[in-house]
Amino acid sequence: MRHLLIIMTLCVGLAGPAQAQSDEIEAVIGGQIEAFLADDLATAFSFASPTIRDIFRTPENFGAMVRGGYPMVWRPAEVTYLELHERGGALWQTVRITDAEGAVHYLDYQMIQLENGWKINAVQVLKAPGLSA
Repeated sequence: MRHLLIIMTLCVGLAGPAQAQSDEIEAVIGGQIEAFLADDLATAFSFASPTIRDIFRTPENFGAMVRGGYPMVWRPAEVTYLELHERGGALWQTVRITDAEGAVHYLDYQMIQLENGWKINAVQVLKAPGLSA
């Protein structure tokens, strides 16, 4: 019984930092989506990693890419955070986004942690579960 209590205490202790990390990542993704909804490109751009910022150089260029390539992110109707997982040595947050027309999209956000917090380093559109190529 004592061993079980020790194991449970360790598991609960480890869950705290992981949940905090997940909450911080969700806040970054949500903050960027809120900025897109408000047409605040400068704030949306601030959530991007230095690599993404170097590629697009300006908030306007970045906004044009998102508007054209990721319209479901530009104007989502609903956002649901799914699993946070590691893949290829990187941390990915899976997000389900329902667009304005009701279509459901699954995206993976690659997150990196910098001195000033979490940043979005990449976004991949995934196949919807249950669909085949």
